[in-house]
Amino acid sequence: MKRREFLTKAGASGLLASGALGVSSTASAKTKYKWKMVTTWPKNFPGLGTGANTVARLITEMSGGRIEVKVYGAKQLVGPFEVFNAVSSGDVEMGHGAAYYWKNKSEAAQFFSAVPFGLNAQEMNGWLYYGGGLDLWKQIYADFNLVPAAAGNTGVQMGGWFNKEIKSIKDLKGLKMRIPGLGGEVLKRAGGTPVSLPGGEIYTALQSNAIDATEWVGPYNDLAFGFYKVAKYYYYPGWHEPGTTLEAIVNKKVFDGLPKDLQRIVESACAVANQDMLAEYTAKNNAALHKLVNVHNVNLKQFPDDVLKKIKSLSDDVVAEIAAKDKMGKKVYESFKKFRDQARAWHDVSEHAYYKAR
Repeated sequence: MKRREFLTKAGASGLLASGALGVSSTASAKTKYKWKMVTTWPKNFPGLGTGANTVARLITEMSGGRIEVKVYGAKQLVGPFEVFNAVSSGDVEMGHGAAYYWKNKSEAAQFFSAVPFGLNAQEMNGWLYYGGGLDLWKQIYADFNLVPAAAGNTGVQMGGWFNKEIKSIKDLKGLKMRIPGLGGEVLKRAGGTPVSLPGGEIYTALQSNAIDATEWVGPYNDLAFGFYKVAKYYYYPGWHEPGTTLEAIVNKKVFDGLPKDLQRIVESACAVANQDMLAEYTAKNNAALHKLVNVHNVNLKQFPDDVLKKIKSLSDDVVAEIAAKDKMGKKVYESFKKFRDQARAWHDVSEHAYYKAR
């Protein structure tokens, strides 16, 4: 009971400017809901899969069992890239994944996961909860009978694993790399070939030379997958995913049919899980990177400045082109860009200045 009380209070923190406040005390209601949650991640995979478990557990506990959520990993009920359709159609009630996997549904959706050289985790949360981002996200997903929520963040990711050194932009030409979303389009503009693969298939593809490189997440997850066994070079920074938001999606008809207090509990549980995942990655990436470098002798390298400069230019073009395709894309882009510019000005005299001083 103490744990449940703590979680309920945490869910009502300042993070929930989206309206996820005021969990009701109508715990005496008799209606019970049994939900299935499908995910794009392998079952119980560290960080991502366990993040989905956290969302499910919080909803179940905070609702006093009025909503019972059972989690299914990738391929247990549906394929990893079938999550969006499964929840949209009502085949299952809930899903957990990342919005950039659904660019074939809406290219603007990619803004709500990761934008190359875009917002970091702290800034993404600021934009979503206080900058209008979440409202725009809901508008886009409403057309697909879905309600989205931020439900995790990895923080800044790594640049990826490569089987050759990246000394100049020319080294990206002809490179087959597993990289989703906008980052994949940027690689394509640089002459590479982006490949879309679910997490469970990456190791084999890299081992068999079906791909030449891959990005996944960061040291914590990459160590778990054992990429150091099949790739020589580990690059940073993760220019393509500076603060990747993971999403929970709920079938809109199902969500709208809930009592108001249970709607707030679902929103609150997602917000708590969103903060919890970032804390976990911040803590566990440290030890994992140390092990990769000092135990497994991984060759840790930084992308050359001229490579990053060129990629930044290509990224700006890619992102701007999405905004030019339709009115909603333009609306999201303008909101995102305005918040990024303001956040950058503030962080130049706060976060960035502090890091330099430290």
